[in-house]
Amino acid sequence: MSTKEIVQHVGTLLDLAGVFVIAVGVAVATAVFVVRCSRTRQVVAHYRAYRQGVGRAILLGLEFLVGGDIIRTVAVSPTFTSVGVLALIVLVRTFLSFSLEVELDGRWPWQSRPPVDRPSVGARPQR
Repeated sequence: MSTKEIVQHVGTLLDLAGVFVIAVGVAVATAVFVVRCSRTRQVVAHYRAYRQGVGRAILLGLEFLVGGDIIRTVAVSPTFTSVGVLALIVLVRTFLSFSLEVELDGRWPWQSRPPVDRPSVGARPQR
């Protein structure tokens, strides 16, 4: 087996891992959502957490898919055309990742996180 074939297989395995991560992540997020909704009967209350779970699965899966594309394109067939196509794929996936990240966090990446309300030392817990 040549080095080129090994690299091709590694890229394919990363693609499969990306698809697997997305599929399992969406399935787990959906199962958690269904369980939470069946317990409380409040779909709207759990919808945001569900979207965040699905978004995180997609983001992680996209990272694997981009990695597979990079390995196959750069290591297997580094022509100017294939690198250009890779650049477009990475650009689209980066935009998608950026959009999902903004959607999940509810803020731009350069904005600071809102302060977390923490009880002062010695404060009584709320009931």
